[in-house]
Amino acid sequence: MRPETLVADHTIYACVMGSRAFGLATEGSDTDRRGVFLAPTALFWRFDKPPTHVEGPAEEQFSWELERFCELALRANPNILECLHSPLVEYADATGRELLELRGAFLSRAVHETFTRYAQGQRRKLEADVRSHGAPRWKHAMHLLRLLISARDLLRTGVLTIDVGEERAPLLAVKRGEVPWSGVESWMTRLAEEAAEAARHTPLPEEPDRRRVEDFLLRTRRASALRSDRPRP
Repeated sequence: MRPETLVADHTIYACVMGSRAFGLATEGSDTDRRGVFLAPTALFWRFDKPPTHVEGPAEEQFSWELERFCELALRANPNILECLHSPLVEYADATGRELLELRGAFLSRAVHETFTRYAQGQRRKLEADVRSHGAPRWKHAMHLLRLLISARDLLRTGVLTIDVGEERAPLLAVKRGEVPWSGVESWMTRLAEEAAEAARHTPLPEEPDRRRVEDFLLRTRRASALRSDRPRP
C-alpha cells in the first residue's frame, strides 16, 4: 500500500496547524495541514511495516501513523500535543473523535521539560542569527514567544490553548521587527521564569495516563484486524 493511499483512505484525524491555528495568520500565510492515519493491522504482519509518518501528498501536509503519534504525545512532544488541540479540525471519524477525547490523558508535568528544551534550542538559533546577521529571524522569534506563552498557561491551568487571543497584536509586532531584540529577549526570559514558577504548582499529573492510551490503541488495532476488508497491495 502506497504511503499516499494510507493518508487518503485511512486518515482518522486531520487539522490545520501553524499560523492559522495560532490566530497569527496574515495575508499570504500558508495552510499547514497535519493528520493521523490508522494503518490496517494486517500491514503489520508483513516484513515491511507501514511507515510511521507520511509527508504529503498535498503541499504543507504531514501525517503520523496512530501508534507513532501516541508515542510522541505520551512523551509530551510539543508539536504533537498542539496538533491534538488545534481549533481548526477538518476531519475526525469515530476513532479520531475518541483520540480527541483522550487529549487530557497525554498531558503531564513533563510538558515543562519538553517545551522548555525545545524553546531553549530555538532561542540558541535566534541568538546565533543575531551574532551572524545583527538580527534574528523575526517570524521565528514570534513563534517562540507564542510557544512560551502556551507552555506557561498550560502549566498554570492544565489546559493547552494554542490560539494566542489577545497576544496577537504584540506578537505580530515582533514578526514585523518592530520590537527591539533586547525587548524580545526580556519577554522570553520572563515567560520562561513564569513557566518555571507555574510548574511548581501545576494541576497537571506527574505522568500521562499511558494505560488508557494503550487500551485505546489495542482496541483500535483489534477492530482493524477483525474487519472483513483487507488492504490492497
